[in-house]
Amino acid sequence: MLRTSSYTIFVKLPGGSEDVLLVHGYTGAYDRVSSGVAAFLRSREAKRQAKPLYGDWSPEAELPVSVAVSDTTIDQLRGQGYLTELSLDEEETFFSALTVKLHARALQQAPSFIFMPTYDCNLRCSYCYQDHMRTDCNFKHLLQSMRKPVVDRIFAALPAIEALHGLAPQPGRRRNIGFFGGEPLLAANREIVEHILGRAFEMGEANFWAVTNGTEIDAYRDLLGPAGIAQLQITLDGPRQEHDKRRIYGDGSGSYERIARNITMALELGVAVSVRLNVDRTNLGILPAMADEIVARGWDRSPGFGAYTSPVRAGNGKTDRGTTLSSWELDRDLTRMREEHPNLRVLARPDEGMRAKVGRIFADSREIVPSLRPSFCGAHDRMYIFDPFADIYACWERTGDSRVRIGRVTPEGEVELRDDQMQIWRNRTVASNPVCRRCRYALHCGGGCAILALNQNGAFNSNYCDGFANRFRASLSEAYLEHVSGAGPARVQARVCDL
Repeated sequence: MLRTSSYTIFVKLPGGSEDVLLVHGYTGAYDRVSSGVAAFLRSREAKRQAKPLYGDWSPEAELPVSVAVSDTTIDQLRGQGYLTELSLDEEETFFSALTVKLHARALQQAPSFIFMPTYDCNLRCSYCYQDHMRTDCNFKHLLQSMRKPVVDRIFAALPAIEALHGLAPQPGRRRNIGFFGGEPLLAANREIVEHILGRAFEMGEANFWAVTNGTEIDAYRDLLGPAGIAQLQITLDGPRQEHDKRRIYGDGSGSYERIARNITMALELGVAVSVRLNVDRTNLGILPAMADEIVARGWDRSPGFGAYTSPVRAGNGKTDRGTTLSSWELDRDLTRMREEHPNLRVLARPDEGMRAKVGRIFADSREIVPSLRPSFCGAHDRMYIFDPFADIYACWERTGDSRVRIGRVTPEGEVELRDDQMQIWRNRTVASNPVCRRCRYALHCGGGCAILALNQNGAFNSNYCDGFANRFRASLSEAYLEHVSGAGPARVQARVCDL
């Protein structure tokens, strides 16, 4: 007997339309149907609906009473995957097998390499998850800089890591290489960062990027630009008065003016600068002033500039959860504030990137498979983070704890990987979580951040939904209206943390 697929997503279209947009969670099909046809599908849903074990769930929109549909319509719905003859368990098994295949494909992507020249930092931001490394003397041993012999043995190991991803040796291969910390671009790290660039260019071509606080990048002026470090993510938490309360030096002084000057410098050098604004309830109200500041400085007129908002997470024991916002709350607040403050157009909402991605569903010559997301981020398929001691980590939010490293590079330049940690990190997919396996949004969400799930639920393989159902439906509605109107999605700066 035909039933509605467990992975059918229903999206009510805005603007008073009675129609409903259907999206299938693993076939990639999308169709605009009448509310009656949507109600017919709802009437054939099994009662077991996936709900997260943790956090809030957003209910699906109410639809009118089901109507009779023709055999032709039923055949079309079955052809698109909205109707299936598979039982609940059979479809879940099929979904899991598809996820495994998609993840195996993702594991064959070229790896992304990230160097941490140091765990040290010159700022003392209260919400930093690494704050204990600089304030607790038990971690003082971590605060040394990477040395050239360590860099050399890491580069000797890169071909072996690439071979794990099915890449044969290739002279001149282009690599993706990032810098992270601590603060990677401290002036004191200049020599080691320049050595990393030099070694990379000896082996081939490279795309370089860095996540930096921006305070000392003037020491790297000649290394910045399209031929060197071409992309920077720099954080500002508001205009000077607000930023200087939150992102401070050890003596309590503010860092805003120096960072602002360096952003201007980087843009003039042709660097793509993505400004991140960490937002909670205490600084939400200053976003209009920050947008005005960006416009006044002319940053938004640079083709390489982008700015986006990101919610502060309570992850270091010092942040009051009551002050934090979910991604959905921040997205809605910023959308509302734009009506009164037009300059807020220069600050991307948290879900503008999602809108651009889901908009690919409507592309005439789309390939749906690459847009499906069997896992949340590169920590689960291709990211390798090297710290100053040549230890290798999968996720930058868990660096510094040797118990969770996925391996190390030996003094001889050989790669030693830990099977137990590799299994934990590289095998986390939406199929490894029984809740995600039954969720219609799973292959668009990827199961959420593993670290946020662990912090919230105490379980690495649990889900972190972050209001995703609401966010996805809203983004899909916006993207669909842009599609039918012929308007393309707004330009959205790529986020470094998405690599």
